[in-house]
Amino acid sequence: MIDRRLQYVVSTAHFGSFTAAAERVGVTQSAITKSVADLERQLGYSIFTRTARGVLLTDEGRTFAERAARLLDEAQDLLRGGSAGSDPYAGVLRIGVCPASLEWILVEPLSTLLTRHPKIRFDIVGGGFDRAVQQLRAGAIDVALGYEAAFEEHPDFRREPLPPMPTTFFVRHGHPILACKEVTTAEIAKYDLISPSGSSPYDYFWRQIYEEAGVDAHEKLHIIDYFPIVARLVHKTDAIGIVSIHYTNTRTFKSRFAFVPFLESRPLAPLCCATRLRWSPRPAVRAFMKACRERRLRSMNGSDREPSVSAHGDISLDSAAGRPAGE
Repeated sequence: MIDRRLQYVVSTAHFGSFTAAAERVGVTQSAITKSVADLERQLGYSIFTRTARGVLLTDEGRTFAERAARLLDEAQDLLRGGSAGSDPYAGVLRIGVCPASLEWILVEPLSTLLTRHPKIRFDIVGGGFDRAVQQLRAGAIDVALGYEAAFEEHPDFRREPLPPMPTTFFVRHGHPILACKEVTTAEIAKYDLISPSGSSPYDYFWRQIYEEAGVDAHEKLHIIDYFPIVARLVHKTDAIGIVSIHYTNTRTFKSRFAFVPFLESRPLAPLCCATRLRWSPRPAVRAFMKACRERRLRSMNGSDREPSVSAHGDISLDSAAGRPAGE
């Protein structure tokens, strides 16, 4: 029922070559090569860049392949769920997280969601804000989680507000800034800052710190989402990192780091779940947003603690309490 060329594109994108894709879908390599070339002529742009070692997706091709994959999966879900009484939550739920450093927030909501709806399947994609917007518009993801301010300028998205996540600066024990009676913008600007993927409203806030001190932000900012790398760099250098305030209460954090009392005066930025305005969220998306909202509210009310990620990237469980805790 769906143009088989979509399957050819998705398989080629997955395996990185026409030959491997042909073996996967059971046709000849020449058949796939010709079909994809015909499709590219029809679209008016190249989906793949051909190389001696295989093929690479172009920017337009990546969007096309992601949307084609979604269409194929939705067709399979539709055919599987055609009988009366089928589970509306079954199938793949594609979630984009921007910046990727927020992925840890999903630990508890996804556990809750899978317990409530065992037939749901997750596909989590972390990345920068621009990438998430592109994927959401193309239908490659069902919902995006990120800072609400970053989505406000896009009227084609529906935003489900979530409570903010308090953050603070942190440094290694013995860092010179800890000797300051009052930490000012000028003091912060003396050191490198490690920030997650740039997105509103924080990208502007970080750069303003250096601009006010007459320092070129490009010479001071590191963009790193993976927290174990951030923790190692902060531990070994004078760089300043950004961390959830909840994590500063763990034994792991206190054994290596100290928080810097500077961000507490900054207004908190709410999070949100964003979906396409022109498409009504399906039951699995609504259930995901509900689980996220419940978790964030428990965290803000102090009735539950955030999962803490160690410097090694592990999430440890308190065996006595049965809930996330520091090492």
